[in-house]
Amino acid sequence: MALLSVIRRWHFRDQLSIREISRRTGLSRNTVRKYLRADTVEPTFKLPERPSKLDIFADKLSAWLRAESNKSRKQKRTVKQLHADLVSLGYDGSYGRVKLSAWRGSSFIDRAFRALRQGGTFRCATRLGVSI
Repeated sequence: MALLSVIRRWHFRDQLSIREISRRTGLSRNTVRKYLRADTVEPTFKLPERPSKLDIFADKLSAWLRAESNKSRKQKRTVKQLHADLVSLGYDGSYGRVKLSAWRGSSFIDRAFRALRQGGTFRCATRLGVSI
């Protein structure tokens, strides 16, 4: 994070006070003081580990997705249909979680090669100056 290096540079090289740094950055004086005392280069934030409602059905969903990937486009079930099947099995989570899990399951490269293998084209748009 560039903010920590800026805070350290302002304090140690430019000799700005902690109060002035907190005014410029919008951070609390205590936060600025904590960042100056810390030996870390970047602050780390603890993310709690939470089980997902989809974890129970993850194996079933991944098996369905593998089976669907071998079918033709017209024979494939949509993710909405897979979500409906999971609901009938007892899943009470949202469709968005299932969609995100299905999307994460098929990586960017896998989707590209799958499209090219089926004789189609794969368009990849990136920002100017960014290459893959």
